[in-house]
Amino acid sequence: MNLYAILRRDGFADGPTLEAAAARSTKVGDGMPNDIRWIRSYVLGEGSGALGTVCIYQASSEDAIRKHAAAADLAVTEIIPIADTVIVRPDPA
Repeated sequence: MNLYAILRRDGFADGPTLEAAAARSTKVGDGMPNDIRWIRSYVLGEGSGALGTVCIYQASSEDAIRKHAAAADLAVTEIIPIADTVIVRPDPA
């Protein structure tokens, strides 16, 4: 599987909407264990007042990411293949 960043701009009205989307994503992803694996997400404060995310996934293909997103009713603004990882410090808690 390859590593991808998925950008979801203005995808969520508020925290509860984001939490519901995360639950759907987990449920759908659990049914696709050979095609997709959610690693982590960073929540973005958008200028509109909505929330966006940058999600890091392992996936068999961009198509698998799009199928997962459609089944979980998630927006996809952009899918970016990750070429490498440089860790300077661990993510803050």
